Amino acid sequence: MKPLMHSLVQKLGNAVKEVARNKGSSWWYTPHVAAASHAIAERIPLVDFVLEVRDARIPLSSKYKLLKKCSSSARRIIVLNKTDLANRSKVKKWMHYFEEQGNVAFGVNSHNKDNIKEFLNFLQARVRELINSGHSSRTITLMLVGIPNVGKSALANSLHQVGRISAAEKGKLKHATVSPQPGETKNISSLKIASHPNIYVLDTPGILPPDIPDAELCCKLALTGAIQDCLVGEIELAQYFLAILNQSDEYKKWAKLCAIEKDMVAATNDGFDLEKTQKSQHLTDHTQDFIVNNVRKTLFDAISSFNGNLDDEESLLQLIKAEFADLRKAFYLPSESEDNVHKVAAKLLNLYRTGRLGHYTLDPIPRNT
Repeated sequence: MKPLMHSLVQKLGNAVKEVARNKGSSWWYTPHVAAASHAIAERIPLVDFVLEVRDARIPLSSKYKLLKKCSSSARRIIVLNKTDLANRSKVKKWMHYFEEQGNVAFGVNSHNKDNIKEFLNFLQARVRELINSGHSSRTITLMLVGIPNVGKSALANSLHQVGRISAAEKGKLKHATVSPQPGETKNISSLKIASHPNIYVLDTPGILPPDIPDAELCCKLALTGAIQDCLVGEIELAQYFLAILNQSDEYKKWAKLCAIEKDMVAATNDGFDLEKTQKSQHLTDHTQDFIVNNVRKTLFDAISSFNGNLDDEESLLQLIKAEFADLRKAFYLPSESEDNVHKVAAKLLNLYRTGRLGHYTLDPIPRNT
């Protein structure tokens, strides 16, 4: 780990561990969360399949450690969700790793209907195998478990919607609560996803263990949104992301933006007023394509023109500081605003978490395999 990465990891990790230690959060391991954890543990032996949902960006760090305390079912399926946000080739390597470890695994994007259909077919095939082996129940239950914000509720909703259409069932569509903030699911809810036989999926609250001793694990959980930003600080998280970006090759994919900008400048000279077109749009919406491309080009220029040593803490800090200043302009934030640093951090984290700034898998595959 680079020196700056180590410094940021320790700072962020200590902030998370302090909250956990003092129970200073309204959603960490409160009596309600403890009760939900107990309810999940009681139900696990009663369901037919346990779907352990993990974040494909952190396949190991998002492991649901509370399963260790339960009488684990042999019918556990590891579901790598949010594959659209992770490095595609590394997702394949992780899937291969899980299979080598004797696990059943499936990668999924909850917002891709075709992918959900594939996953539903996969689950129905597992159910048929179970029935053919002598399972007598006419109703099959699947329980989704996992840490906060791995996308359990979104996955449950997608399976319910696609399964309902496939079965040509009518009636009011149920929904599990979906939120970008971790800890929104409060109770165990049931949604039907197939008929003949009837298959139900149970959506459960996301639960973190009472203590997370590893600082780097804390950082990965916080950066991917499993821990609320307010508990660790958006600025520090954005710095952590920039440190990762600066030391990766992801930014090199944006080199073509420089050529595109040259074409736009040429078009402007031919009478097309690009600036006027952009001003007619809402500059406060940082998700617009031209602003996202502006951010990408800004980061590409900053990193590619940097002459310092990225292995040196002070040099990397200098680059990150310069990137924050440049990003203020890229996001069209007023120079006189005192809250610019926080706004830059919040917008940057949002673009990273929605995959607009590249696809990253933060967990390396264990070397001993």
